[in-house]
Amino acid sequence: MKSSTIEFEGALGETLSAKLDQADGTVKACALFAHCFTCSKNLKAVGHITKALAARGISTLRFDFTGLGKSEGDFSNTNFSSNVEDLVAAARFMENRNQSPAILVGHSLGGAAVIHAAHKIDSVKAVATIGAPADPVHVKENFALKLDEIEESGEATVTLAGRKFKIKKQFLDDLEAASMQNRVSSLNRALLIMHSPVDKTVGIENAATLYKKAKHSKSYISLYEADHLLTDQTYSRYAGGLIAQWSDVYV
Repeated sequence: MKSSTIEFEGALGETLSAKLDQADGTVKACALFAHCFTCSKNLKAVGHITKALAARGISTLRFDFTGLGKSEGDFSNTNFSSNVEDLVAAARFMENRNQSPAILVGHSLGGAAVIHAAHKIDSVKAVATIGAPADPVHVKENFALKLDEIEESGEATVTLAGRKFKIKKQFLDDLEAASMQNRVSSLNRALLIMHSPVDKTVGIENAATLYKKAKHSKSYISLYEADHLLTDQTYSRYAGGLIAQWSDVYV
């Protein structure tokens, strides 16, 4: 898989860092990938997924959301809505390069974001989620002990995966305002929900809720014994390969 490092302007006007993982041989379709909450495009599982897609003719743009990874910006000024708009900005960038995304892939909170973003990207025909929450507000469980401080003081510093992040009240308010039920039921694109039944971060009941709310065409695939971050590359490669095969009839 050949990768090129590129940059584009995000929703808040900051420069976002991205990688374009190019399809091997003839390009069948292009995909846009959204990483998990406070993660980055360089998570090993993401690379395994895009490599599997590339092997099956799908080029993928993966990028760091504003304020994360190598992208510019202040994370504390971002929220779920700005992530969605970053995806729209990325799709616009791809369109200008004649590589409009036909497939959106999102991991964890990124899965919720691609469902929302699909409504704003006309070229999208298929959406795949991996370990996605049924409601973005689920992410509050990551810093539950700090919720009172955020409400009272307007912000708090939380530690996630060994790193410190400032979370502002506007972030919580934005999560509360994000409605998944309408976004899922009116998606009007093929939807693939992938989830591990032993996911301890985002429980399997989230997949059941998403599937129940979605209309056809919809599919569910179990990731068997995978953890939430797909640290075992067996499952990340498996997920990428299945997304490519599943999307064949739609793109």
